[in-house]
Amino acid sequence: MSSFTHVNPEGGVHMVDVSAKSDTVRTAVAVGKVFLGEEAFKKVKDNTLRKGDVLSVAQIAGIMGAKETSRLIPLCHTVQIQRVDVELTLLEAESAVEIRSFAKSIGPTGVEMEALTAVSIAALTVYDMCKAITKDITIDQIHLLAKTGGASGDYRKQDIA
Repeated sequence: MSSFTHVNPEGGVHMVDVSAKSDTVRTAVAVGKVFLGEEAFKKVKDNTLRKGDVLSVAQIAGIMGAKETSRLIPLCHTVQIQRVDVELTLLEAESAVEIRSFAKSIGPTGVEMEALTAVSIAALTVYDMCKAITKDITIDQIHLLAKTGGASGDYRKQDIA
């Protein structure tokens, strides 16, 4: 078990010590989609849901989610986030909302989890606000598009432009 980073020699779990790592600029971009169906999509697009402006509320929720990542994911480090952006785009042909997040920090560990959490929480918020219209909503394709900084270097998903 000693080869696992989050497991101590006795078999218990612990948070990885990053105190010896240098602070570097870290960024991450994540994306995901919420497939709504035609009726819910039209109400989101026309901003006619009784619960309010889905896109604005989901954007705020995504930003808040990124800030709470270490409280939601066990053994995840608390990251001093310098910037979080969450953008929601309507995809009419798919009756979907695409959610894209960008997170940035300066520190010893990355912000991939913060970017992914922002997308996830924004997607769940879209679902929550639209579930009265239909339960046939799918959250899908949440993944990391790119990251910079750190010992592992930069990453960019191969199939993106």
